[in-house]
Amino acid sequence: MYPEELVAPMRQDLTSIGFNEFRTADDVENHLSDHKGTTLLVVNSVCGCAAGAARPGVKWAVQNSEKKPDVLSTVFAGVDKEAVDKARGYTLPYPPSSPSIALFKDGELVHFIERHHIEGRNAEMIGNHLVEVFNEFC
Repeated sequence: MYPEELVAPMRQDLTSIGFNEFRTADDVENHLSDHKGTTLLVVNSVCGCAAGAARPGVKWAVQNSEKKPDVLSTVFAGVDKEAVDKARGYTLPYPPSSPSIALFKDGELVHFIERHHIEGRNAEMIGNHLVEVFNEFC
């Protein structure tokens, strides 16, 4: 587990633009088990590809897309273990991946971006891809 003082700025990177943190398995379950509408769930991470591409790309997409998910949410890998484990149960059959970005519609996974789709791509590429995804599903 990473110390909270290390991850706090990384959490704030998303919460400062309206992301809700799911810190427990119950938070994830209570939302995804019966939510109607769309939910973007970012599995946040301390790694460089989260800082350099995933978070900036997600932020850009949310701030620049005409269509947006109804709920913006995040869990933090290496910190909120139970919440991350529960979220990963909803992203099956994809293997655990952090960072990663999932879009749910009415509680069902409709799009998933794994770490290997984030690594080697810049924030602009990820942001533009997410805008296309939002236009299709939101």
